[in-house]
Amino acid sequence: MTIKLLLADDHAMVRKGLQMFLSMQSDLQVIGEASNGQETIERAAELAPDMILMDLNMPVLDGIEVTKRLKQSHPHVKVIVLTSFSDEAHVLPAIRAGAKGYLLKDIEPDELVRAIRRVWQGQVELHPDAASRLMNILAEPESNRDDPDEAAKRLSELTKREHEVLRLIATGMSNKEIGDSLSITEKTVKTHVSHVLEKLGFADRTQAAIFAVKQGIDQP
Repeated sequence: MTIKLLLADDHAMVRKGLQMFLSMQSDLQVIGEASNGQETIERAAELAPDMILMDLNMPVLDGIEVTKRLKQSHPHVKVIVLTSFSDEAHVLPAIRAGAKGYLLKDIEPDELVRAIRRVWQGQVELHPDAASRLMNILAEPESNRDDPDEAAKRLSELTKREHEVLRLIATGMSNKEIGDSLSITEKTVKTHVSHVLEKLGFADRTQAAIFAVKQGIDQP
């Protein structure tokens, strides 16, 4: 059986390279490409691919948001994230959104093909760095910050804007992307992020993102 693939990446050279290599495989067929998140959703509806190789950092809609929407509208489509990011702030939201694979762009071509086939067979494929990040999260000891009452108390200290910033941090957005989304300056975003970390008692945005995802705050 042939696996129909849609390539979603805002870099034409990346799409071209993937298309050339994957088309050499007898059981793989690249049926389309998309250069931004919205186009990915439209092409998925139009072409009905079996699988999408999805970049995370795309214009209009990022890969995590696209994955969430596809999970609702096209649950049969399997998504493999193919990205340069392996930090917790990207890995956990992507898996939570419904991605069946999380691979880095430095993957060997032959291994990518094997990963595609394994995901098609129902397995989950994680780059070792991504798997390590998830294991670290799962291995974290429970703390007072994970207590529902304590978490609710801390969240209640955030302003409405700080809550919005925290939610967008949890989706993997950069300060610039958050500023564009909320129509505020990047400098203002940095101030909000600082306040969020201080009120929640975290040292960095990755810890805040993990906390937010655990509390379901990455959902709109």
